Amino acid sequence: MSDLLQLEAVSKSFSAVTVLDRVSFSLKQGSVLALAGENGAGKSTLMKIITGLYSCDGGQVLYRGQPVSFTSPRQAMDAGIAIIHQELNLLPNLTVSENIFLGREIRNRWGLLQSAQMEQATAKLLRDLKQDIEPDRLVTSLSLAQQQMVEIAKSLSLDAEVIIMDEPTDALSDVETQVLFEVVLSLKKQGKGLIFISHRLDEIFELCDQLAILRDGQMVHVGPTDEIDEAQLIRHMVGRELSERYPYAAVPRGELCLRVEELSAPGVDKISFEAYAGEVIGFSGLIGAGRTELARVLYGLVPQTSGRVEIKGQDVRLKSPEEGVAAGIGYVSEDRKGEGLIQMHSLKHNMTLGTLRRFATRSGFLDQRRERQEVGRFVELFSIRAKGQEMSVEQMSGGNQQKVSLAKSLMAEPGILILDEPTRGVDVGAKREIYALIQSLKEQGLCILLMSSDLPEVLGISDRVMVLSRGCLSASFSRDEADQEKIMCAAVA
Repeated sequence: MSDLLQLEAVSKSFSAVTVLDRVSFSLKQGSVLALAGENGAGKSTLMKIITGLYSCDGGQVLYRGQPVSFTSPRQAMDAGIAIIHQELNLLPNLTVSENIFLGREIRNRWGLLQSAQMEQATAKLLRDLKQDIEPDRLVTSLSLAQQQMVEIAKSLSLDAEVIIMDEPTDALSDVETQVLFEVVLSLKKQGKGLIFISHRLDEIFELCDQLAILRDGQMVHVGPTDEIDEAQLIRHMVGRELSERYPYAAVPRGELCLRVEELSAPGVDKISFEAYAGEVIGFSGLIGAGRTELARVLYGLVPQTSGRVEIKGQDVRLKSPEEGVAAGIGYVSEDRKGEGLIQMHSLKHNMTLGTLRRFATRSGFLDQRRERQEVGRFVELFSIRAKGQEMSVEQMSGGNQQKVSLAKSLMAEPGILILDEPTRGVDVGAKREIYALIQSLKEQGLCILLMSSDLPEVLGISDRVMVLSRGCLSASFSRDEADQEKIMCAAVA
């Protein structure tokens, strides 16, 4: 197999900070290369150089044996290099087919758009991905997982020779992940070269032929995937042993915090359960099962249509997130970019946005000293890595952004904390830190509802597991009873 893409001693600096230091690797035809590394290791910068967003300061990129220096993503795309972004790159108010063909619209000889032809091509791409999504549907009406599959379809429509997949399975269920794996294997047989970026280590070992590991901007390992094990991979990534990935410990169950009876809402059908202080309940299920819908109705983002919710003995019918916070509920959204954080605002402003009244003086002014002190306490408590409280969130790694989201929810001192995909897009080291935080919060007596598509995560940190299917609660297991097979059987029921 010949090399499709080669990087030779590629370096990149911003101001006085070296982000990439003489990085080299090669991608062969008909192979899948895993690119691993913690958030901040340099993976995103490297991909931006390959796809023309950045130029390198030193070294060179070779494509099909020829040196290239793309000056725009469009130039790279025209040459045959496509990327599926972790952060979705779709326009919400356009249809699925309009997004897929954006900038490459099919027109007749008079310049008129051929909408029917584009929708027909879109339908085939989605069928190949086993997706039942109408091509004329607006993207804004799709779930996060469906949008991710549209992003994948968009990339496949380019018929590129090199395809970069940046955390493509983050929003996908196990079933949809397997569909994507089948697509990857098909592309591999066609002689395509794929760069696969994932924090899910089992995916790397299942799918990838070669493994390249970045740490602090340097390539610390390149070689066949079957010549390394998970412990060695983690050690290369973080520079240390990472024992006890799921730091679970049982604590005595406290008071009844939440009682839900026959709760119904859009996507939620007559769900009943109880949740107690000092426990983590993991909610599992396939995409569209109703995990996020349940989280949103419990928080007040979506109104319930029937049923009953009781918080610490009091009946509530929440009509807004403000009422949810007042009732003692904290919520961390699965979509930190779109819903959880304001990317261009500072760490401090994001963290205190929902609780500014706490820092008001009697005359109504903001007590900035108290605000800084409280933010500083959470920064230290959560080990948030940032260049000061004024650093914008968009400049922070995914793991640190997620910690800011958690801190923001905890500022209001909730008794119930809803976490929707809390480790989405977070590297293995930051995941371990978030799991430790969840364990600590549980020990402090919080009642935690964990909505997650990551089955090992659900099994690793939950005291009880509840499985949703088509908006209904299909099964409930104690920690000792739960295993992957039982959960998957209940999920497809």
